[in-house]
Amino acid sequence: MTASSTTGAAPRGRAGWALLLLGALAACGPRPEPVLSGLDATARFRNADAAAPARWPDPDWWTGFSAPELDRLMAAAMAGNFDLAAAAARVRQADAQLRVAGASLFPTVVLDTGVTQQRSVASSLSGRKRSSTGYDATLSAGYEVDFWGRIRSLTEAARQNLRASRFDVGTVLLTTEASIANTYFEVLAAREELRVQEQNLAAARRILEVIRQQVRFGTATGLDLAQQETVVAQLQAGIPSLRQTAEQGANALAVLTGQPPSALALSPDAFDRLRIPVAAPGQPADLLARRPDVQAAEATLAAANADVAAARAALLPAVTLSASGGVQSAALGMLLLPESQFFSLVAGLAQTIFDDGALRGRVALSRAQAEELLVEYRRAIVTALQDVEDALVALRETTAQETLRQEAAARAQRAYDIAESQLRAGTITLITLLNTQQTLFSARVSLVQARLARLQAAVALFRALGGGWQPQPQ
Repeated sequence: MTASSTTGAAPRGRAGWALLLLGALAACGPRPEPVLSGLDATARFRNADAAAPARWPDPDWWTGFSAPELDRLMAAAMAGNFDLAAAAARVRQADAQLRVAGASLFPTVVLDTGVTQQRSVASSLSGRKRSSTGYDATLSAGYEVDFWGRIRSLTEAARQNLRASRFDVGTVLLTTEASIANTYFEVLAAREELRVQEQNLAAARRILEVIRQQVRFGTATGLDLAQQETVVAQLQAGIPSLRQTAEQGANALAVLTGQPPSALALSPDAFDRLRIPVAAPGQPADLLARRPDVQAAEATLAAANADVAAARAALLPAVTLSASGGVQSAALGMLLLPESQFFSLVAGLAQTIFDDGALRGRVALSRAQAEELLVEYRRAIVTALQDVEDALVALRETTAQETLRQEAAARAQRAYDIAESQLRAGTITLITLLNTQQTLFSARVSLVQARLARLQAAVALFRALGGGWQPQPQ
């Protein structure tokens, strides 16, 4: 009894040591490297007001412009925008890829059943035929033991790709919102500029009638009349292009909301009554967590690091287990008898001896791809910081420009009113009026363009700050 017990304990002891050794080797397997950019974000934005408290955009940041039609367009885009729908489909694809990769962590089980019938000639002389029927059912399972973490690394890569695709949805969302806001403001600006152009045309025609009367009375020349007719013709020629800009902008809004152009009925808001909502950045480090493009670059780099770990693990031996069992009999009624049952268990260890450097080449390729994505991750961080700085400068300067343009337009209007009165009284020359008239017309158009630039600078700031996108818990 004692000898028998000792003999039985030795294999169990060797198996235990083998399991411990394999566990230790698995702990030494390749692991994905952590995602680090190597960049130090500055303490504050250079062009931000240091005294102003941080005011990040609200989820519905565009409502601050007080444009009900813009609110309606945004709601339509959330339901029908093609880019958003395509991005959502890519998320579902990435989720399916994760399920495919994660399935390798579990055994594969296959059930195979069949009926076999054979017929043969028993004797060439007698010509008698003999037939037999066989029944079988086999249940087999195969499993790759992930000692080195190769499958776990591939699963982690798929998980990070899924995160990146979700962040990409946020980037598409921000781009869509900004595109709708900018395009809508361009439509409003074109219609406002068209209105101003028609006002300028009406004023030019009014002066043209005055000059025609002066020509009849001999106080003005045919040259004076031709010059003013040229001004009227030039103003008329500028109207079709403004109409074209407004119509094509409306068509673009229809596509952005997922509608045919003929289906969009646009009711524009008053351009001069739009508000400019306030936004102020906080810490640059907070910005990086609010920008989906930066988060997507980080997740993509993490997936690449996991691919490197998987490629390195592929250099090590692969351990597989397979088992099969079932029943087989010539009679259907005997399938459940013990003598019809069979079972097998196989363990395998596979190691590539020679592949002309293919596996090591895959490791080098994965590392090079990860190095490229690290550069792109750094670029995304720096670009995000630049976007905010540029938007802060643009909003500050366009605000100042609009104020100056308003003052210039008001003064040009006063000068033109005086010049028109003096022309009717015959106390100034036509050249003076033409100069004053041209200054007014240019000032009006410049004011519209300055207000459009300020509106679009505000949109750029909201987009640079990450809009209303918030990272979702993973």
